[in-house]
Amino acid sequence: MTDRYAVFGHPIAHSKSPQIHTAFARQTGQDMTYEAILAPLDGFAESVAAFIAAGGRGANVTVPFKEEAFRLASRLSPRAQRAGAVNTLMFDADGILGDNTDGAGLVADLTRNLLCTIVGKRVLLLGAGGAARGVIEPLLDQQPAALVIANRTVSRAEELAELFGRGVRACSFDAADTPFDLVINATAASLAGDLPPLSPRVFTPDTLAYDMMYGRDTPFLDFARTHGARTADGLGMLVEQAAEAFYLWRGVRPDTAPVIASLRT
Repeated sequence: MTDRYAVFGHPIAHSKSPQIHTAFARQTGQDMTYEAILAPLDGFAESVAAFIAAGGRGANVTVPFKEEAFRLASRLSPRAQRAGAVNTLMFDADGILGDNTDGAGLVADLTRNLLCTIVGKRVLLLGAGGAARGVIEPLLDQQPAALVIANRTVSRAEELAELFGRGVRACSFDAADTPFDLVINATAASLAGDLPPLSPRVFTPDTLAYDMMYGRDTPFLDFARTHGARTADGLGMLVEQAAEAFYLWRGVRPDTAPVIASLRT
């Protein structure tokens, strides 16, 4: 019997996850289907329960349900526990396992696809919301020389710095005014077509400016490019986090490069 997987979100029509996982399944010879499910804003848990009852084996979770998925899971992976959010669910006889593959996806895209070394480098992470929180520990595991979290509300950045420790520092956007090797935009500004109030001094010709948003040239990427930095969007992260979820479900690790190339074209 063909195994069923899905992604839950609201909205969801824009999701590339069905395209990505269908490509992974074809590439690895897995007998599975993958669909996008629009869950009501007040009916996420009920939608997941119905999917499980219909034979669902696992699911991805996107905006705005990652925190609710965290609460829904009966057990959590260590990285989901630290992230405080879940983007991947696996359903089995023991209940619902919640995982978070965002950080692993980001690091894989940076190090494998973009050949960006993080070890010993200065990293600036913009934002202190769920997107930022989900990637801090995987970034720290790469042993950067420094990880600084900049946020409009400094207290939120300080909370994350205290939570993760390991030398993480916090500051306001305008206080980040020295060069960094890697600047990651994890704010929601790009969704609204806005730019975080960032000093151009964080960028040099050796800086990689990375926006988690994908599919458009954001104000952040344009600003970074104008001030000499190299730039990359989050499409690779999207595919790599999906590959991590696919590996959790199926025990097979797909080749992401052809899928990223296909989505680029």
